[in-house]
Amino acid sequence: MKLYFSPASPYVRKVMASAWQLGLQDEVEKLPSAASPVKRDMTIAPVNPLGKVPTAFLDDGTALIDSRTICEYLHSRAPEKGLFPDVGPDRWEALRLHAIADGVIDAALLARYELAMRPTGMRWDDWTRGLMSKIDAGVSALELSVANLETPHIGTITAGCALGYLDFRFPDLDWRKGNDRIADWWSKFATARCMTETLPTS
Repeated sequence: MKLYFSPASPYVRKVMASAWQLGLQDEVEKLPSAASPVKRDMTIAPVNPLGKVPTAFLDDGTALIDSRTICEYLHSRAPEKGLFPDVGPDRWEALRLHAIADGVIDAALLARYELAMRPTGMRWDDWTRGLMSKIDAGVSALELSVANLETPHIGTITAGCALGYLDFRFPDLDWRKGNDRIADWWSKFATARCMTETLPTS
């Protein structure tokens, strides 16, 4: 599998962390990209019209678009490892946590773009405050569900990528305050190989 890659993207990290968790990391060939929120990468556009990462394609030319799709594909290569649990309560809980953590990443990325890319005079403070409140609410939800993150699954991986992105791009955000359990969980999960091998870089 070839993967259009950005070293700072939390969604690319989710894909690579999933690959490491499944023991498939050596099957992923990383390709450079120039995707940005304001400009499509025209190298990627032929296989993904959105021109964004992560985008992958298989040896037969099949394009896989979006981290959720790519992670599902990786799971299909090693289903016995349970990245996506089978149908039942465990599956719905893993997918619920996956969605919450994805939402934290979504809000954090938009806040990052607002602060780092939009000209100062065009920034909208209410917009940023709204995004930060979503991050706070998402982290609080993970705090309440931390017991369900002990078994590695797609929700666990995505939660790690979300919290890691907050530490990477928002080092002054004190998300650990009032969230002792998820902070303790993250201090341990951050040492897992799927996390240490996929640390983001600028």
